Amino acid sequence: MSPQHGASSPGRRERPFAGEVRKRTSSAEGRGRPSAADGQERPSRAGERERRSPGQDRERGAAGRDRERAGRDRTGRQAGTDRPAGGHRPARGSQDHRPPGDGRAASPGHTASRHRRALQDRADLRADCADCFALCCVALPFARSADFAADKPAGRPCSNLQQDFRCGIHARLRDKGYPGCTVFDCFGAGQKVSQITFGGVDWRRAPKTARSMFEVFPVMRQLHELLRYLTEALGLAPARPLHKPLRKALAHIDGLTRGSAESIMELDVNALRGEVNALLLRASELARAQVPGRGRNHRGADLMGAKLSGADLRGASLRGALLVAADLTGADLRDADLIGADLRDADLRGADLTGALFLTQAQLNAARGDAATVLPPTLSRPAHW
Repeated sequence: MSPQHGASSPGRRERPFAGEVRKRTSSAEGRGRPSAADGQERPSRAGERERRSPGQDRERGAAGRDRERAGRDRTGRQAGTDRPAGGHRPARGSQDHRPPGDGRAASPGHTASRHRRALQDRADLRADCADCFALCCVALPFARSADFAADKPAGRPCSNLQQDFRCGIHARLRDKGYPGCTVFDCFGAGQKVSQITFGGVDWRRAPKTARSMFEVFPVMRQLHELLRYLTEALGLAPARPLHKPLRKALAHIDGLTRGSAESIMELDVNALRGEVNALLLRASELARAQVPGRGRNHRGADLMGAKLSGADLRGASLRGALLVAADLTGADLRDADLIGADLRDADLRGADLTGALFLTQAQLNAARGDAATVLPPTLSRPAHW
C-alpha cells in the first residue's frame, strides 16, 4: 500500500533523506510520504530467524524473471498511477514529453535519455506486485487519517487484502478513503523479499517466517530506494567524475540486498544513507552546475503552502523541502533537485519538471497536476491528475 503507505497529516513530516534537515513524526511510521527518509528507524529484530536467503539458483531464477520483464516493458516505471496493493499489474501510463511550441530552451547537457535507459535497465527497481506477497499491505502500519480510513498495526493484513494477495478495493482506493495507498512505491523491494530473500514461499504458507519477512521488508525498501537514486546518478553525464564511487556504492548495496534475512536486519541503514547521500549531493551539484546562472538553495526550506506560481526554480536545490500544498503552477522546475521534497497536495499544474533530479513516481502521485505538466520521460502521469 503506501510512502508512504500513508502520508500523514500535512503539518508533520519525516526526515526526507539522510543528511537533510527536517524530521517528521508520522502517524503511520515508515509510510508517511513519497520521499527517501523513513530510514531513520530500524525495525526491531526478530528473536528467532527462521530462514536464510536461498542459494544462487534462486537468485539466477529471479534475475531471469527480471530480464524477461525488462524485455517486455521498457516504457516506464510500474510503481505509479494508483497501482494495486498486491496482485495484478496496472496499465502503465503513457510517457510525457515536452509539448510542441514551448518557448523554453532545452537544458544544457540534458541527459533525459540516459536517465531513461539507466532506470529502465533496472527492472528490479520497479514494483512488481504480481511477484510480491502484498508486503506493503501487511508489514507496514497506518493510522486513520485523511490518507487511511482505518487504523492498522504493523504485521496485520489490511482488511481489504484478499487471499490471492490482491487489493479488493484497488480501483476505488481514493473513493474508499485510502489515497495513501496510491502514492506508495517500494522500488521493487516487495518482490525481492518475496522471491529472493524468502525463496518464493509466502507468509501464509509458512507463517513462522512472517515476522522476519515483515521486518526485512522496510529495510529492503530503503536499500532499493538508495539503489534507485544511485542508478539515476550514474545516468547523469555531468557526474561522470563520480561514476566510479557511484558504481562501487551501487554494487555494495545491491550485494547487501541479496543477503540473508538476518544479515539485512542487522544493517545500519542510517550509515549507508549518509554515505550515499554525500555522493548524491555531489552528483546533483555537478548536474546543476550546467544550468545557466546559479539555482537557488531551498534545501530543507519550509515552503508549505508557498505561492510559487510561475517561479523560476530551474536548477534549484529543493532537497528535503516542505512543499505541502504549495502553489507551483507554471513553475520552472527543470533540473531542480527534488530528492526527499514533500510534494503532498502541491499544485504542479503546468509546471515543467524536465530533467528534475531524483524525482520519484510516489512524489508525483502525492501531488496534483494536469495534462500541461511536463514530466521526465521515466515517470508517468498519475491517473488522478
